[in-house]
Amino acid sequence: MKDGNFNRLARFVMEACTSFGTVLYLNYLYFFMQARDGWSDRENLALAAGLGLICAGASWLAGRVAHRFGYLNTLVWAFGLILSGLLFSIFFEGMSHAAPLFFISAAVLVCLGMSAVWPTLEAMVSEGAKAGQVSREVGIYNIVWAAAYATAFFCGGALIDQFGFAIIFRLPLILLVVAFLLAIWMKCQPGNFVETTPTLGDSEGEAGSVKSVNGSFLKMAWIANPFSYIAINTLIAVLPGVAHRLRLDTGAAGVLCSLWCFARLAAFLVLWRWTGWHYRFGWLVAALVLLIVSFAAILTMPWLAVVLPAQLAFGYATGLIYYSSLYYSMETGGAKSEHGGIHEAAIGLGNCAGPAVGALSMQMAGENPWSGAAGVTLLLGLGLVAVVRIRLQRGNQ
Repeated sequence: MKDGNFNRLARFVMEACTSFGTVLYLNYLYFFMQARDGWSDRENLALAAGLGLICAGASWLAGRVAHRFGYLNTLVWAFGLILSGLLFSIFFEGMSHAAPLFFISAAVLVCLGMSAVWPTLEAMVSEGAKAGQVSREVGIYNIVWAAAYATAFFCGGALIDQFGFAIIFRLPLILLVVAFLLAIWMKCQPGNFVETTPTLGDSEGEAGSVKSVNGSFLKMAWIANPFSYIAINTLIAVLPGVAHRLRLDTGAAGVLCSLWCFARLAAFLVLWRWTGWHYRFGWLVAALVLLIVSFAAILTMPWLAVVLPAQLAFGYATGLIYYSSLYYSMETGGAKSEHGGIHEAAIGLGNCAGPAVGALSMQMAGENPWSGAAGVTLLLGLGLVAVVRIRLQRGNQ
């Protein structure tokens, strides 16, 4: 295998290891906190909001750091932070009287490292690609991380049933060691990968009207994507409560509540091969509407016969919205790692806002079991209004 092809494969392997490891750790951390310390949905939502806020700031900063100091330099210290957090968790997991603050601190380290990995890898997989190749590379990138995400979500509950909660710390540690070693190996190969990014993107010379269209869709996608993650991170944080309502144990919850992840993966596969959705407002707004309806159904309906098809719709909606944000970020001119940082920072803001609104709604509404879902659903509606408003403003220009 040529060095260039091996480096390309190594980047996707690092991506898969990071996705599987961080999903298994972070998504099931809420089950761990519920089982170990008796946390309710409200405490889990508060934790999710705090971690989301950290991811937002760290992602934005990491995109700029990667652009200035190099992709592989950034990856090495980012993987080091993740490994530190996982080792910290393993150390305190065996202590029955360890305070929750120790596990929260470990999660912060993991989130700081993870927030630097994603914008860096996004820039690496698309850097140097010609205009016609950006869509292909972004598509492969989306499929790899989404497949690893869905697999980790699907298998996580069964792994916990079989090996206990220690598995959510130990298995990610092994995978992230592999990613860390690959990053070091690539860094030690002279000339295998450019360590800096260009200041201008491929589309810098495009006509003003085309750049205006691209910029408009980039703005709409950057707004839509955090609202998508408002829904995703809220759902993940309250999944223990959803499983309790549907009378599912941890293993069954991992299997049946991961359907939306596979639906999102399927959406990525379709959107990768079919590009008719590019710069089509109707597809984006339809995904936002579907996101709101399916989210409300998953969080409120007590019947699997409703929750399962709602997950299919939720997966399609989140897939198209995410794909739009990342594709437009990489296709539009500019420093790719900085655009990737903005893309990931928007995700972090969504990860913070959704759980924060859910937790606040539950705090204000007391015992009302639907308060959190209602508050976040209304927030998603504001996202739809914001995207439509941008479209109307452009139409009036």
